[in-house]
Amino acid sequence: MKPAPAAASPATGLRFRRLLLTGAAGGLGRVLRPRLAGLCETLRVSDIAELGATGPNEEVMPAQLADKAAVLSLLAGVDAVVHLGGVSTEHAFEDILPANIVGTYHVYEAARVAGTKRIVFASSNHVTGFYRQDETISPKLSPRPDGYYGLSKAFGENLAQFYFDRYGLETVSLRIGSSFPEPRDRRMLATWLSYDDLERLVTAALTAPAVGHTIVYGMSDNRLTWWDNTSARHLGYRPADSSEPFRAALEARQPTIDLDDPAALYQGGAFVTQGPFE
Repeated sequence: MKPAPAAASPATGLRFRRLLLTGAAGGLGRVLRPRLAGLCETLRVSDIAELGATGPNEEVMPAQLADKAAVLSLLAGVDAVVHLGGVSTEHAFEDILPANIVGTYHVYEAARVAGTKRIVFASSNHVTGFYRQDETISPKLSPRPDGYYGLSKAFGENLAQFYFDRYGLETVSLRIGSSFPEPRDRRMLATWLSYDDLERLVTAALTAPAVGHTIVYGMSDNRLTWWDNTSARHLGYRPADSSEPFRAALEARQPTIDLDDPAALYQGGAFVTQGPFE
């Protein structure tokens, strides 16, 4: 029998008593940290980098994801996890392995032990980076990672599916596109995810009644898109922003595209040409 989603606290009406945010010192972690506080009585934040001052309803718990004992302690008493921790760009496999692969396993195993109900896993569009930009794909298609980073996120998605099938631990895997204050190049006209839409997506992933293991692409309501999120509509995510207001400036800055460049052919952009790493 699969566990029900976390119940609201009878004292406050908040969704979670204790919510964990890993990777809280990273780029998106810093964005989400103040925005998640309203969903829980206590927000536990973790990273290996400096986390700054503790907020009024926060617990600060630094932890190395590769340290199983530390992660077991980190998950104790946690109702749900927003798992952003790990290496977030392409590196040699040896650099990716400890946090992104071993560490993600530790998070899932610790969640199982703790009785945690749901994980929101920061996957990546680089799981499918070797699909072409002239294709529209859905989360139902097979992964085609564009590097070791994308490969590690594909592993995380498979881990999420296994822990749901075996243990009933629900996950929403977010194949995040390009989340910045504004799109930086023409590729991001398709992949951009505003910070406000990131918050909407994570909130939907945490609070949808039943998700099983759902994979969804993290993008705003962009006119140009390579990703079809129809299969994830049950999350109730409705983006409100769009890359379109930035189109004219980006096209003026980048008037031509070299279609012989693999970064312009494939959805993963420059990631498809990075490496090998010596």
